[in-house]
Amino acid sequence: MHAEELATRRAAMVSEQIAGRGIRDPRLLQAMRDVPRHEFLPESSWAHAYDDRPLSIGEDQTISQPYMVAAMTEPLACGPEDRVLDVGTGSGYQAAVLARLVRNVVSIECRPGLAARARAILVRLGVANVIVLDGDGGDGAPVFSPYDAILVAAGAPAVPPSLVAQLGDHGRIVIPVGTASLQRLTLLRRTGKCMSEETREGCVFVPLVGRYGWGHSAVK
Repeated sequence: MHAEELATRRAAMVSEQIAGRGIRDPRLLQAMRDVPRHEFLPESSWAHAYDDRPLSIGEDQTISQPYMVAAMTEPLACGPEDRVLDVGTGSGYQAAVLARLVRNVVSIECRPGLAARARAILVRLGVANVIVLDGDGGDGAPVFSPYDAILVAAGAPAVPPSLVAQLGDHGRIVIPVGTASLQRLTLLRRTGKCMSEETREGCVFVPLVGRYGWGHSAVK
């Protein structure tokens, strides 16, 4: 596909799927206009890169539906000086969108092949403020904490306490919480020692793996 056609489809994606469904943050809308979603997919999938649906990226993982990327990002209310933890790098697309909004992003992926591919794409696109780490996303990356915001792009039975511990004062977490077949986006905010919780729209994400995923003794 030609670059002009891809750019036209990307603009339509933002106006129809994102702004058209109630996302209002102008910085987020611009970030999604700027970040080329097709670059995070195999070329064979480019014709569908701006469709309103998740797409396979291999290893039983997907790149999230564009609207869901926006719906998870907007409530984090990211500022230009923020440090963000992105749990579940996957293709690297979510990290690239966040990178347009904040000072730096620490992204963690448990599948080395996906992590390596995401690193290569981010470098090729000149995204210099994202670090991609290999590891168990439920454990986070405490060496870089505290974080102003944490985004978890994988469903979990509960919010991992290790991630809550890495959240700075006035920090926010968005994570899909529920059963393996259905979750709801959950927004937590820290104020001092207090945490508030807000349940938002329903969703279905690939499962969080590791000790905070379903079936592990840590969450039984």
